[in-house]
Amino acid sequence: MSDSSDGTVSASPIKAELANDRTLVEGRPNRGDQIELTVESFAHGGAGVARMDGTGYVVFVTGAIPGDRVLAEIGKRKRSFAEARTIELLEPSPDRVEPRGDHPGAPWQVLSYERQLVEKAAQVKDAMVRLGQFEDPPMRDIVPAVEQWRYRNKIEFSFAPDAGAEGGIACGFHPPGEWWRVVDVEDFVLASERMNAARAQVVGWARAHGVAAFDRKTRTGSLRNLVIREGKRTGQLQVRLVVSETGLRSLDLESLIDAVDCDGLLLTRTSAEAEVTHGGETILLAGRERLEEELHGITYRVSAEAFFQTNTEMAEELYALVRDAAALEGWERLVDLYCGIGTIGLTLAPRAAELWGIESIPQAIDDAMEAAQREGYKDRASFVVGDVRIALPALLERGFKPDVAVVDPPRAGLSQKVVRRIVDAAPKRLVYVSCNPTTLAPNARQLVDAGYVLQSVQPVDMFPQTPHIETVAVFERGPNGVQNPDRD
Repeated sequence: MSDSSDGTVSASPIKAELANDRTLVEGRPNRGDQIELTVESFAHGGAGVARMDGTGYVVFVTGAIPGDRVLAEIGKRKRSFAEARTIELLEPSPDRVEPRGDHPGAPWQVLSYERQLVEKAAQVKDAMVRLGQFEDPPMRDIVPAVEQWRYRNKIEFSFAPDAGAEGGIACGFHPPGEWWRVVDVEDFVLASERMNAARAQVVGWARAHGVAAFDRKTRTGSLRNLVIREGKRTGQLQVRLVVSETGLRSLDLESLIDAVDCDGLLLTRTSAEAEVTHGGETILLAGRERLEEELHGITYRVSAEAFFQTNTEMAEELYALVRDAAALEGWERLVDLYCGIGTIGLTLAPRAAELWGIESIPQAIDDAMEAAQREGYKDRASFVVGDVRIALPALLERGFKPDVAVVDPPRAGLSQKVVRRIVDAAPKRLVYVSCNPTTLAPNARQLVDAGYVLQSVQPVDMFPQTPHIETVAVFERGPNGVQNPDRD
């Protein structure tokens, strides 16, 4: 459901990579050691996989692609693997190409697009085989992206102090593994010229008025993040500045309003410890509070923190695949889990007799209900705020029995309890939209073990120049029905 815009690699894909490999190796490197490595393949999440000469000890290397010979510096070190970052490219891979931008945020731009597609499809299949234990998963050919560059409709920049940058402020992305530092980015290659111009306006204002960036080590300063959204179909632009809780008092908001050319300007004040842009208190400074965008002819008004697929063109491709997979004939009852603002459910609504959507973010449900009413689906489309673990059983108790279910969970996938709730609901068909194959695969195994049949696995490239991949998996209720072996 969600993706990372800064290209960093989380620990969970690496853990998944080593789930079946706990071999301990002598002669492990120490933190800070610099060693030469040849990258053999990609791990899930995009890091390169290398093995130390003579020992076979696994090292996951950021900033390198298969075929590269690099000098890498060891960061984290574990008993069975280490993580490292590339500090020098010694011999480039034959598949390496010149990047368009020298910055984080598009880590696979050094890899030819044809090779990107091969690697992404292979990672989905590998996850299904190794983590899902499917001997021969029913894979379909990967769907390539419509646009390879400047396709994103949402960017989350970070601020940080930088003595080498103009005004002492950097606004861009964190390098992999460096949560406290930000690389200044003037032209992000996955954002439109207008989005980059809005970033420049905000940064210019901050530098002109001496506004300090948030220091993640000392937790001082004002500017934390800059979130820019663009309606690719409507042309609207929304800018949201995220500041520290104490930083608001030092801001000249009138000058900020004058400096930024957009359709909606918002400000979020937060004291969150983590690097997140949601939560806190958001106020409207000027213009529209919500961004309008269109998908498959339906207009959505998107709240600041509501989820919306970050590639508009490919979202339409993705939802068309979901619509075909759902194979609705007009009489079915449909449940849309983790529905966000209702984009999938409302795309399918014309072919469903009844639709229920469940989402935990109240503002997103408000957006979904408004869109349903505006499109004339109020009598057969309902949306509720709640945790799927609780809200889905509540629907079943009220007599709603879904014929078809669609799920689009966050990167963490479905918890075991949510899988049990879906099995209890026993839809005839389940369409699972995943942004993380390493969590899709074990969920698929749980569903099949409960009696579902995995019909197809369709990779979709929503995020060119990054290691992220979307997948649509289709399940049918087995001939003997489904049975929950672990009810609670």
